Amino acid sequence: MSYLAAHGKKRARPAELVPGTVSVITARIDYLPASSSADWQSRELQRLQRPGEAVLSVYARGRDYHKVLRARLQKLCDQMAAEMGPLGCRVFTDSAPVLEVELASRSGLGWRGKHTLLLNRDAGSMFFLGEIFVDVALPASPPVTAHCGRCSACIDVCPTQAIVSPQRLDARRCISYLTIEHAGPIALELRPLLGNRIYGCDDCQLVCPWNKFAQRSALPDFDARAQLTGRQLSDLFDWTEDEFLRRLQGSPIRRIGHQRWLRNIAVALGNALRVADAPAAAQLRAVLATRSQHPSALLREHVAWAIGQQP
Repeated sequence: MSYLAAHGKKRARPAELVPGTVSVITARIDYLPASSSADWQSRELQRLQRPGEAVLSVYARGRDYHKVLRARLQKLCDQMAAEMGPLGCRVFTDSAPVLEVELASRSGLGWRGKHTLLLNRDAGSMFFLGEIFVDVALPASPPVTAHCGRCSACIDVCPTQAIVSPQRLDARRCISYLTIEHAGPIALELRPLLGNRIYGCDDCQLVCPWNKFAQRSALPDFDARAQLTGRQLSDLFDWTEDEFLRRLQGSPIRRIGHQRWLRNIAVALGNALRVADAPAAAQLRAVLATRSQHPSALLREHVAWAIGQQP
């Protein structure tokens, strides 16, 4: 994520990122699908015990949050300008080198949990953050106190032990980083730890006690797409690039591209093969073999690794 380093101190100095900024308005929007059951956390954890099922982060199963939240924040800007007169404002949502969690915690939206995500007593952490940089002075809202106490569930559950200490994350080991931001080969020692996670990882949120208060979204934009929930790895591995682009139109997943999508699924198929019985293992190898001559050297290497996994 070189773009973070490239902007240097602008990340911590809003007025340098957007000249003229005097105040920052922070906002959150819940994304847990409206249809989520009361025991949604345990249901999601159960998916991880079905090796052949593809698991994607809950937030990624609906519409691209960048578009949804940015549009709503821009609408709020327009309404503010209509009430206040000429107003310089610019909206962000995970789209620039903005320290979103830090700004949100300082403005009282919640506190930084031990997993580094923002936590709210009434909404857990299942929400997106956005900001409006404005050129007028607004009253500051006070921060809230942290309420993690002695709980270390998020640290203990992390499959790759990427949470090295409270509020400290080694992104190089984080499954979300590896399956989304990382473009190269996934380290050999980390591949088995990915399990059947093919886009992101929610483990630290699934075990967080505060997420029993997670709010369901009122927006249909975040309803889970049928083709992204409960699907078999082999089915998704079969998608052509055209199918990938068509089926994921308007999805945040589209940004990683077809090659990285297949790379992630190949690793998951290899992990499923390792625990499969003989007939299932033969079938999984046959599925992987369909991509063994792919033009991408990156994908061929991950496929070869996966085929070599022993049940």
